Amino acid sequence: MSEFKRLEALTGMKKVTFDVGIPALKLRGISACALLVFALSLLGSFLPAFAEEIIVLCPERIFVGEPFLVTVYMESKPEGVELSWLGEVLSLDVRADGGHFVSAALLGTDVLNSTLGEHELAVYTKASNGQLRLARSVKVIGKEFKEQRLSLPEKMVTPPKDVLDRITKEQKRVREALAMRSLKRLWELPFVRPVPGAVTSEYGLTRVLNGKPKNPHRGVDLRGATGDPVKAVAAGRVALAEEHYFAGKCIYLDHGNGVISAYMHLSHIGVAEGDLVEAGAVIGNVGSTGRVTGPHLHLGIGLQGRMVDPMPLLATPADHPGED
Repeated sequence: MSEFKRLEALTGMKKVTFDVGIPALKLRGISACALLVFALSLLGSFLPAFAEEIIVLCPERIFVGEPFLVTVYMESKPEGVELSWLGEVLSLDVRADGGHFVSAALLGTDVLNSTLGEHELAVYTKASNGQLRLARSVKVIGKEFKEQRLSLPEKMVTPPKDVLDRITKEQKRVREALAMRSLKRLWELPFVRPVPGAVTSEYGLTRVLNGKPKNPHRGVDLRGATGDPVKAVAAGRVALAEEHYFAGKCIYLDHGNGVISAYMHLSHIGVAEGDLVEAGAVIGNVGSTGRVTGPHLHLGIGLQGRMVDPMPLLATPADHPGED
């Protein structure tokens, strides 16, 4: 299956076709089902370079915290492809695909601080004599999340003063990891499930720790026993591998295009910063280090610094029938 067909199948959507003709510009073959119908705007003198078909796949609306896939399909190779979302411009790599070319990006919003409503998503394809801009809004819809109350050692809820400097330094390290924007896309969908265990704490839970309201849960907790192997969700380079006060022993992998995966509360770290790992490679083991009530894996997925719900991206048992 071609790269575009595989990505198209994963979206579960029909395609939107942009036929950029000369001298007239027109849209054809537009499906109304949950897709963006992009407006075309012309920048520079470039019509001969874009006398071709461009296809963009994207949802029209998403729930807050939900990741989504954007795929750009082009008849000829552009000099560059960029995508603008929530105030950030992201450069994408371009892959040859059966005589055509494909770029893909994973985007999303964060339950902690994203704004509901309409937000512009724009795709820019560049040629030597100009640039084409395709743009339309994506609607971010609110969602109700459950409340979770936990009892923990008080030092893990209100840290003592002698560890505050350590926590500040660790938070800075995490921000630096989440800020990585490697151009080469190493990820493929669906992601490998890092452990087979069920979800024990969902994304977005409103957390109350020892009676004190805290930030929402910006990842998922997956059941596992101490020592169980933890697999990389996708190919990537180790951006961070160290022990933190709250996260315990943790690993952050850079998968390219601002896609970062985080694995927390490990009993053992099996990789070092800078290592390149394959999808499904064992990178560590489940544990109970840091702020926990028992052994499990906390999995986080950052998309351009926004922590999204990992579950829509993970392989299901149907994808791998041999798994529980």
